[in-house]
Amino acid sequence: MLFHRSFICGAIVAAALGCMGWVHADTSRAADAYTPTVGQSGKDVVWVPTSQSLVDRMLDMAQLTPQDRLVDLGSGDGRTVITAAKRGATARGIEFNPDLVALSKRQAELEGVSQRASFEHGDIFESDFSDATVVTLFLLPRLNIKLRPILLDMAPGTRVIANSFDMGDWQPDETIEITEDCTIYCNAFKWIVPAKVAGAWDMDGKTLELKQKFQMFEGSLRDGATTQPVSNGRLQGAQLSFTIGSDQYTGKVDGGMMQGAVNGSRSWQAKRAAAR
Repeated sequence: MLFHRSFICGAIVAAALGCMGWVHADTSRAADAYTPTVGQSGKDVVWVPTSQSLVDRMLDMAQLTPQDRLVDLGSGDGRTVITAAKRGATARGIEFNPDLVALSKRQAELEGVSQRASFEHGDIFESDFSDATVVTLFLLPRLNIKLRPILLDMAPGTRVIANSFDMGDWQPDETIEITEDCTIYCNAFKWIVPAKVAGAWDMDGKTLELKQKFQMFEGSLRDGATTQPVSNGRLQGAQLSFTIGSDQYTGKVDGGMMQGAVNGSRSWQAKRAAAR
């Protein structure tokens, strides 16, 4: 899809020029190396690089490990993918500009991580990245909103980290702002894709009805003629917690099953009710 790295030109371009040293310093070794220009037009956004200090913090937020598979949507000059590969993760960039793809591949070779860092020319809305465990992006709000249904269909627990722009009413699970070595676009947001729990569940012979909005949910527990509200429902990936009366429920969602403990001791479980 897009060139990565976002937004208005003018003063933004001037402020972002300091970020370009990463590209200029390393690609100068190749006489024919393409050098992108801060603020150059792309398919849906203009290109402004993320500061390396924010890249590092974004990967810290993701709690990236060598077992992770990261995809960077609109990977620009490749620095996020390459940094992730240096941490041992398998990392992939999807970028609409073929020149930036070629630049990123050369940079990965120079950094010695080409076996773990791959780049492809493509449109992020037409690419399959459903196997990723971490998704990073630096796009405009309207594009984040367009991506949101795709992200919410990914495996529960997938971490989504965005530079500077949010996901509308899908509230982030974590937000950071950095001041060191960053003068513009110095915020990042983290979301953890929640499991889907909306609907009816058979819970220990009672009926649990849940309504979900992203990682939050509420509902009721019905036992014959008695109904109790479900409140404070929250998901962190497949982990969930909620309150019924004075009891605190914690547990895990596994497809059509949920189970856990009440008040840290007594066990509970629920099975998704058959569609009527």
